[in-house]
Amino acid sequence: MKNIKLAACIGIPLFISAISTAQQQASPAPAPELKKLDYFVGTWNTEGQTKPSPYGPGGSFTSTDRIAWQKGNYFVIGNAEFNTPMGAGTELSVMGYDRNAKAYTYESFNSQGEHEMATGTLDGDTWNWSSGSQSPFKWRFTEKVVSPTSFTMKFEVSPDGTNWVTVLEGKSNKQ
Repeated sequence: MKNIKLAACIGIPLFISAISTAQQQASPAPAPELKKLDYFVGTWNTEGQTKPSPYGPGGSFTSTDRIAWQKGNYFVIGNAEFNTPMGAGTELSVMGYDRNAKAYTYESFNSQGEHEMATGTLDGDTWNWSSGSQSPFKWRFTEKVVSPTSFTMKFEVSPDGTNWVTVLEGKSNKQ
């Protein structure tokens, strides 16, 4: 009986370790497309203007985003502090790549209770992001790379996906 308990005490952890190791070895390497997200890694300062619209008031906004690779290089994690005409806050964002959809992914959560999901593409020097179906309206966000340390941005919304209104424009610079 003592030998059975000893075997169980030693065998079960070894078995669990073997399963864990097999699962880790079975994980695919990060998709090569993820390397393009290297552009965003670093600290970015953003300034811009929001336009008065049914979605919010106009005025200046600023943001400081600290972006880094998560261990394993499958996801880029962003932490932002922002000030907008609707108030100050923080945001957590995650960017990755979906091999099946052949699209970049973006998901964010902020201190104003907003949760956004989007898919993105890179066309030359322009990142195009568009909202998922969870929003009451559609949105698209365009980032145009100006240099290795700068990009311009435009955020547009639409109630129907046809008529678009620009609600934000700005520029980000990497420190």
